[in-house]
Amino acid sequence: MGKKNETTRTVCENRKARHDYFIHEAYEAGIELFGTEVKSLRAGKANLKDSYGEIKNGQLYLQNMHISPYEQGNIFNRDPLRPKRLLMHKAEIMKLFGRTREKGFTLVPLKVYFKRGRAKVELALASGKHTFDKRRDLAEKAAKREIDRALKDRQRN
Repeated sequence: MGKKNETTRTVCENRKARHDYFIHEAYEAGIELFGTEVKSLRAGKANLKDSYGEIKNGQLYLQNMHISPYEQGNIFNRDPLRPKRLLMHKAEIMKLFGRTREKGFTLVPLKVYFKRGRAKVELALASGKHTFDKRRDLAEKAAKREIDRALKDRQRN
């Protein structure tokens, strides 16, 4: 059987994560959500700022991810900052558990998206950048932009 047409729709991204961390590996995990949370997520009302992954009792949780309460949800709305359980294979969770015990590694969500109607999160194994690393990255990005501009101008003439 071939792959079906995989449609993905990004809900929110954590752009600051790529600025603040070195991304070593990325993993895909499902998110355990309740009905009103899914509706709010489909409306694009989520925020990954300051969120991180944590492993407790062999389970993987996403902490501090904010999903705004659904406007028509009334009593069924949940706490916007409640820990969301992430769904991964046990072997992958144990591998991540071992890697996060190493010095300097943490689990950072990069983006939340819908894939074939299911909410997924791209979780990265990352290590923090120092200020000089961030400055070097910004300088490299600016230099690349200048080179691209110069080449584009040269092609026009």
